[in-house]
Amino acid sequence: MADQSGTPRWTHRPPGSNWGDFGPDDQLGRLNLLTSERVAQAAREISTGKRFCLSLPLDYPGGNLLNPFRYPPQLRATTRKGKFAYNMAHCCEHPGVTDVICDDYVVLYTQYSTQWDSFAHVGSMFDVHGTGEPVPVYYNGYAGGEHIQGASRLAEDGEHQPVRAARLGIDNFAATPIQGRGVLVDLRKHFGDARHEIGYEDLMRVMKDDNIVVEPGDMLCLHTGFADVLLSMDRNPDPHVLHGACCVLDGRDEKLRDWIRDSQIAALVADNYAVERRPPQGPLGIQGAFMPIHELCLFKLGVPLGELWYLTALATALAREGRNRFFLTAPPLRLPGAVGSPVTPVATI
Repeated sequence: MADQSGTPRWTHRPPGSNWGDFGPDDQLGRLNLLTSERVAQAAREISTGKRFCLSLPLDYPGGNLLNPFRYPPQLRATTRKGKFAYNMAHCCEHPGVTDVICDDYVVLYTQYSTQWDSFAHVGSMFDVHGTGEPVPVYYNGYAGGEHIQGASRLAEDGEHQPVRAARLGIDNFAATPIQGRGVLVDLRKHFGDARHEIGYEDLMRVMKDDNIVVEPGDMLCLHTGFADVLLSMDRNPDPHVLHGACCVLDGRDEKLRDWIRDSQIAALVADNYAVERRPPQGPLGIQGAFMPIHELCLFKLGVPLGELWYLTALATALAREGRNRFFLTAPPLRLPGAVGSPVTPVATI
């Protein structure tokens, strides 16, 4: 639990956290529960071999109304000798050569659409050394500024400075690929497309009614229908609809947070914007975490959060077969130092 100087990263861990339980330098959190034995067991959920893409097209939702700080991807052609490398015929420079090539690159906000949050995405101000001074810190005591590196302001010339999660980056979730059993809870079936804040009692009632059992190491996926609402807007979202549609978890329900902790789920996924209700920006009078489930999962427990997944086709197929379990493969991009990543999850039933 020490940094490079030999000083312990923390002597006090947050109440209810599991820091150190998977080792002093752990960066995988509850993904450690996806053991080879559990992955093999999860593979036995495959009976039909049908596969489902659980990603939206990555240019959804469209615009920046869902999050004003994130923008759609921009595809651009690379250049060669002053020309765009798109529909470029080699015969112009090399007579007799028949190849025509296209080559592109992308300007990509890593958490614009279907995504994983890494543990470097959300930390907290916490007194890790018991000195009375809270400091910016992340899962397992990794420190802001030391392990999560980057300037907090634009340079004088307006240029962005390099940033890097030297620890807890999203590439950890790719190097040890995320694969195991998914369990789907169809909240949309019970609550429709109206905004409804799901607390502990709601979730337990739905799971009981639908005969859903969650075991340690499962990846819990919540179908709310929000992704379908986005798709229906065809990249031109209505902000009044976006911020008032479909189910969200009530992160301020302490019993719900206790259940997430005690359930030993390995990951928490939803097809909505942030899994939990995101309060409006501005003066709130909130004490503690702005988004309590993000704090619990990413900061305290090391539980990855998946957001804006597409779950409707899978939910329909599972309901048709009277099932709620499936085999899930969902590694992010192996992009060293990133705090989030697009993902193209695949469910196999």
